[in-house]
Amino acid sequence: MSKTQVKYVCQKCGYTSHKWLGRCPSCFSTSSFIEEVTKKDSVKKLSPATSWVTHDENLVIPVTKIKEISYERYKTEKFKSFNEFLDGGIVKGSVNLFAGEPGIGKSTFLLQLAKEFTKYGKVLYVSGEESIEQISLRAKRLNVLDENILVVSNNNLISIKETIEKVKPGFLIIDSIQTMYLPYLESSPGSVSQIREGTAFLTNLCKTLEIPAFIVGHVTKEGTIAGPKVLEHIVDALFFFEGDRFSNLRILKSFKNRFGKTGEVVVFEMTFEGLKEVENPSEFFLKERPAGKPGSVVFPFLEGAQRPILVEVQALITRAAFVTPQRKSQGYDHNRLSIIVALLEKELKLPLKNFDIFINVIGGISVKEPATDLPVALAIVSSFLNIPLPENMCAFGEIGLTGELRQVRFPELREKEALKMGFNNIISPKNYRDIKEVFFNVFKKEKIS
Repeated sequence: MSKTQVKYVCQKCGYTSHKWLGRCPSCFSTSSFIEEVTKKDSVKKLSPATSWVTHDENLVIPVTKIKEISYERYKTEKFKSFNEFLDGGIVKGSVNLFAGEPGIGKSTFLLQLAKEFTKYGKVLYVSGEESIEQISLRAKRLNVLDENILVVSNNNLISIKETIEKVKPGFLIIDSIQTMYLPYLESSPGSVSQIREGTAFLTNLCKTLEIPAFIVGHVTKEGTIAGPKVLEHIVDALFFFEGDRFSNLRILKSFKNRFGKTGEVVVFEMTFEGLKEVENPSEFFLKERPAGKPGSVVFPFLEGAQRPILVEVQALITRAAFVTPQRKSQGYDHNRLSIIVALLEKELKLPLKNFDIFINVIGGISVKEPATDLPVALAIVSSFLNIPLPENMCAFGEIGLTGELRQVRFPELREKEALKMGFNNIISPKNYRDIKEVFFNVFKKEKIS
């Protein structure tokens, strides 16, 4: 007789409890517990990924005696920057999670990748959201029709496993993990248990059969990946699409990669025929920059160690229409903006408390590194004084709470990219010690004293 286990799982963080709770003690969310029932005797554990185990599991080996393994990688011909982004290509047997906002281009990009990888073998595209007819229409539009791209519309992971064993594809695409389910779990698709167990199921299967897998992940309204945090821990690589879906610019960021570097960035342009790589992102971002306008600063953006990208930071300062002035930012941390405004008021004696301040990083990029502090401060002062900055000026640097400029990562790479694009007037912590020195040099002293 089968035994069942009843538990209550928080749909926000995955915290489990034997009884229903009104508030989660882990993430403090309310009304997030849902009852889930698991049939214990129906759970079938998969065999371990023996193809990835090169020695006895109980054997203890000094790290200096372990032989290095050269993992086989698959490269694309169309997306060369994507190969560098992956530090050489997709690793055989790896599980890669692609996440992003709805309509950002995840399914489009993976269908284009499917065409690129057909030279290595069959590609199985499993869709739990679209019908095979819809995928066919998109494949015709993208001009990626190929007999080696096999499409199936199914969301039962046990049935999908049987299809994989029958077809024996070289690559697997799951679109999306939130629509997949294991039949022995009585919770609905998209729940914490289904996502966690389903991802573990696919990961074990792909590593055993040495099939590279690409998994699409949904995001919540807060911008985080839907489901438990363990989803990000299970996969080998986590890639995130950013950008405004109403714009033609797409940015792919690497947040995790067990077989390469993290923090790398690839810039794409969305066209009717799909995503196309932008060969010179700095030129692409700055091609529409207005000349001689106050409140505009060029900033060498660098999240990874591959190559900096020059982006434009804009500021707009207007007299407040209401009692409480507005502080809004797009692509820049709102809390950090409040700190920069407070520093400018104290160090430069600027009366910013009566003005609305708006910051925008052009291109839909979300910049989180502290090197953006100095460009934002320069843009604010430039807009407030209505004085445009020199067109050949580029700035980067972190600002401390006492007004000092602090060094940031890879300043040489930033300067090299700026000089390459013709920005020879570089404002950085290498040349200045505090923000007073910077602004007294860039603007006339009597203007800010």
